[in-house]
Amino acid sequence: MNPLLAKLHPYPFERLRSLTRDIVPNPAFAPISLGMGEPQHPAPQAVRQALIENLHGLSRYPATAGEPALREAIAGWLQRRYGVTVDPARQVLPVNGSREALFALAQTVIDPTRAGATVVCPNPFYQIYEGAALLAGAQTVFVNSDPARNFAADWASVPDAVWARTQLLFVCSPGNPTGAVMPLAEWQRLFELSDRHGFVIASDECYSEIYFRDEPPLGSIEAAHQLGRSDLRNLVAFTSLSKRSNVPGMRSGFVAGDADILKQFLLYRTYHGSAMSPVVQHASIAAWNDEAHVVANRALYRAKFALVTPMLADVLSVTLPDAGFYLWADVSAVAPRGDDVAFALALLGQYNVAVLPGSLLARESAGVNPGAGRIRLALVAGLDDCVEAARRIQAFVQTSHP
Repeated sequence: MNPLLAKLHPYPFERLRSLTRDIVPNPAFAPISLGMGEPQHPAPQAVRQALIENLHGLSRYPATAGEPALREAIAGWLQRRYGVTVDPARQVLPVNGSREALFALAQTVIDPTRAGATVVCPNPFYQIYEGAALLAGAQTVFVNSDPARNFAADWASVPDAVWARTQLLFVCSPGNPTGAVMPLAEWQRLFELSDRHGFVIASDECYSEIYFRDEPPLGSIEAAHQLGRSDLRNLVAFTSLSKRSNVPGMRSGFVAGDADILKQFLLYRTYHGSAMSPVVQHASIAAWNDEAHVVANRALYRAKFALVTPMLADVLSVTLPDAGFYLWADVSAVAPRGDDVAFALALLGQYNVAVLPGSLLARESAGVNPGAGRIRLALVAGLDDCVEAARRIQAFVQTSHP
């Protein structure tokens, strides 16, 4: 077996299942899960119809590069959303969801024969970043987020010697789990570091269309263009339909950016066997070409957050995020011994509400686990269930800390 497999940590939900294995939730309450970030809103009718109308596509092999019509639809969406122009033939590739592509890019970019091959990523983080780095033969350096600065990663804490051996930097904006959006100044800093040291930036932007301010989140390609980087050198952006269009089961997204990197990425993917089904490609075209369902979806999330956030703020330290569908709540003052895992287990047992302990989403770095004492709540269930979960959390905290 590949010896690198032994370096992988259990996935957060596997760890949580193990921790909750012996818990019998209170049967007086129907189960409500705020743990997994799996969209529950209905899939758009136009996408469903496109799937049905293109089932004949099941009878042929797809091209790894995708149909020109899909790449053009993606490029058109990038133009409408960010005001940028990309070459659909050279700067766009369809992928089977951002998760698959984030993992695969690391296998393409990392040269494990170089001494000290390093991947840098924020902390807390989406666990695929670490797994991708480990299986590519690199070590991972975690950069803690700073709650005092809207959970911005403390990039200044990374020594030049680490940047010098860095081959890939993962960033996530809007962030999972914090919901923080990177401003232009932060992008400029990272682009300058990339120019100086030559590493690739992988920008995970799958939550970009769920936001709560009037102005949509800044994207990496948009930031690059604003800073005069029209060639998108050393930048690859990842976007998915899963959250934007409520179709996680379609496994559809795209990467866009540096044409030279995407050329090599396409070569890797040709051998990897990761071409998107023609049926899914047609449904994806329908999704990228329609914005009405995205506006409606965003309104549903805004309504939930508008009700739930102030309810939870009465008993926990939590505020409305910039974007995404997570609340990143500080429970250190109300949890037993400040323990987020203990909080989550007791809440599940007493009130049958599942949340994800923040410490499972992070690694200890500089002597600190930045997820410790926090929980992640995914407001993906229906409005009534989210409000009911908030009521139960209120009761749980008030009973534990009257």
